[in-house]
Amino acid sequence: MAGPAMQQPSFLLANLKIDSTTKPFLQCCQELVKIIDDYPAKELHLIFPWLVESVFGSLDGVIVGWNLRFLQACSNQYNIVMDFLNPSGPMMKLVYKLQAEDYKYEIPVSFLPGPVKVSIQEGVLPDCPLLNNKLHFPLSGLQTLSLALNPFEYYMFMFASSLITPKNYSLGQHVSSLDSAYFVLVDTYLKYFLPTEGSVPPSPFTNKRGSVSPPAPRAPSVPFAGYGTHSTSLLKRHISHQPSVTADPAAQEIWRSEALLQVFVEMWLHHYSLEMYQKLQSPQVKVRACHTWPFPLPGATPSPAPSPFSLHRYTEPFTPTEEHVLVVRLLVKHLHAFSCSLKPEQVSSSAHSHTSPLEELKRVVVHRFVQQKLYVFLQHCFGHWPLDASFRVVLETWLSYIQPWRYTGEKTNPQTDQNKGVPEKWSLFVQENLLMYTKLFQGFLNRVVRTDLVNVKNALMVFRVAKVFAQPNLSEMIQKGEQLFLEPEHVLHHRQHRCFLSPGHGGSFLSARQPVVTDRVFRVKSHVYGLEGQDCQYKQMFGTELRGTVLKLIQIIDQARQTAKKISDQSAEVAANNSFMSWFGMGSPDLNYTFNGGEVDDTGACVKTHEFLERSLDYLCQIFRLNAGQLSQLMATLGSGQDDGNSKQLPDSVQGEKGLILTDLGRMQVINGLRRFEIEYQGDPELQPIRSYENAILVRLFFKISSLVNERFGGHMDALCSRSDFLGQLGRHYLASPEAAADGRSPETRVTAERNRRPRLSLRMLASYRTLLMLLLLYLFGALFSSGPMSSTLLILTGGVIKTCTSILTSMGKENVGFWQK
Repeated sequence: MAGPAMQQPSFLLANLKIDSTTKPFLQCCQELVKIIDDYPAKELHLIFPWLVESVFGSLDGVIVGWNLRFLQACSNQYNIVMDFLNPSGPMMKLVYKLQAEDYKYEIPVSFLPGPVKVSIQEGVLPDCPLLNNKLHFPLSGLQTLSLALNPFEYYMFMFASSLITPKNYSLGQHVSSLDSAYFVLVDTYLKYFLPTEGSVPPSPFTNKRGSVSPPAPRAPSVPFAGYGTHSTSLLKRHISHQPSVTADPAAQEIWRSEALLQVFVEMWLHHYSLEMYQKLQSPQVKVRACHTWPFPLPGATPSPAPSPFSLHRYTEPFTPTEEHVLVVRLLVKHLHAFSCSLKPEQVSSSAHSHTSPLEELKRVVVHRFVQQKLYVFLQHCFGHWPLDASFRVVLETWLSYIQPWRYTGEKTNPQTDQNKGVPEKWSLFVQENLLMYTKLFQGFLNRVVRTDLVNVKNALMVFRVAKVFAQPNLSEMIQKGEQLFLEPEHVLHHRQHRCFLSPGHGGSFLSARQPVVTDRVFRVKSHVYGLEGQDCQYKQMFGTELRGTVLKLIQIIDQARQTAKKISDQSAEVAANNSFMSWFGMGSPDLNYTFNGGEVDDTGACVKTHEFLERSLDYLCQIFRLNAGQLSQLMATLGSGQDDGNSKQLPDSVQGEKGLILTDLGRMQVINGLRRFEIEYQGDPELQPIRSYENAILVRLFFKISSLVNERFGGHMDALCSRSDFLGQLGRHYLASPEAAADGRSPETRVTAERNRRPRLSLRMLASYRTLLMLLLLYLFGALFSSGPMSSTLLILTGGVIKTCTSILTSMGKENVGFWQK
């Protein structure tokens, strides 16, 4: 596991391990605080890896640690943990104390995210600034590679890894919330090391030995050849990760901020599926700009450089958890707030010499650190997340990123802000993040058309997206970005000699500012081709192809709205007419709970499903400029293909070899509750499964009794039911009628069908709880009039026979009247 390269025996470490299992938690923390204050860095260096693992858990998940993800504010240990781990607490003091002595700690490459790990093991250095000058090459070869991290990087790496490392938690510890210790610590570290106001507090210790100098920059003459070619500096700058004697003093101010950000981004966002991994290895995509080791490894034989397609061993089935996505959203929101806190004079100023390193970091943090990996992360989630309401966390993360204007620090009213629209100054952000708006919106549409929109939680997600994209000016900005991307290529030929001069081409971004390309066409094309490859087939958000999908979605939303409205009205009637008698089975059956409730919208009001869908229709019409006439014509076309009894018809399907096969229209009808298959029992009524309202013992008992009676008196029953007089009709009323033949749809045998057609006695209705309760009430009613059980039984049987005879005579009278009328 991670630790110093040459670890020596430490009596302090042995004593701490014993104390951690025998002493109370508070006492252990108090002793650790004293040890950190009193002991020299040489002793603390040996206990640091053990202490970090004890807090955050091991990278293989065997050691659980302090369970920060499940430690709630109501716990007695919560305040102790937060005081110990806060940015000014004892743990960070230990980190700074070791940082001043330039110690290194190793992390095996096998615990890096899947894509990075496989690239390194194949001998290809991926585009990951966290790896710069930190790979430790052992004599055994590439399979045992490790990273040599300084104390601050090692601490943040273990902290970030604890979120995604599977651990063997005990039962009852699988509930986490936004007020857990881990979530609060992430927020605290972000606010401390990436402050929106002021600067990062300096380290209390200074470097005595100096440190590793930053990596040598590339020559600034390297050209930017085409849009698909990638330079590692387009998203991140390779800069110094710790203070250095020879480094620019200004860089020492924010090296911790950059290290924290790089660790968080690499550990939380550098995960995706095998298909995405193979796509990113394409020569047309910028991640292909990996380069092989520029020097021979110790003990290794020279081998040909692997091609981008030789990285075939990545099979990580990574699926982020809801908690993981919530933390990513917290990171996105804070980075927007951090970037938006840039002073206005710094935004417009061209004098770089007066810009502080922290202000310069605010200027580039979102685009160069987060954009690419977040895009790939969200695209993976859109394609692999289950089609249920848990997708809301992914959706809100996406909406948070594409709305940076929400995090400017200005207090706004949601209703007035919706009418105000997106300020024009954000048009450049929209254009430089065009795929975040268009490609992911198309991915969302593909999910929605396969989702049950009658479910209020799914309807709320459609409403959220439609409301965001319907903000005034936003659709125009997106359309303008698409127009810039679609400009002819020949217009840009005279610009091909330009290049993005960045740290990968000329050092740290803290050095003098390089000339940047101001042409927005070039920016948009670079963004799209950089993320999707130069051979990508871009589908316009406002093009004719996607417009057809939008019209289909509008039809689905309107159908779901009608269904939800109908169910809502029915549930209201059921709730109004519900009474005590519904317990006896006389009331209407309960409707699905997802149809009856509501959800809270942005204003805090409770809104029902059909209301969310109605608003979503309005917003979609605003986004894609559909007028009332077009919408009404579309709805009329939809309504003409339906009828009033469509809920009772079978879904649209075709006949196959093994039965009916649903079409795409049929699947949509089933998902949205428009039509359904009627499920009913078609076998022997006496052999159907025991219902919840029946007593199982009585069902079996009455079945045996009726079987004995039917077997013994079957011939007499046949003779009785075959008569055409009054007794024959009375027998057919109480016994199964010979005319009650099967309809042929049930796969029953001929013998079974013959047996079911014969008259027989059925006592199963007496096993129903409703029947038993009614009999009990009748006996109690008889007892009030001093009637015994035998008398009450005789009266009940007499009443039943009189009622049956009356109904039979009435039906016979109607038949005679009809005969004489003819």
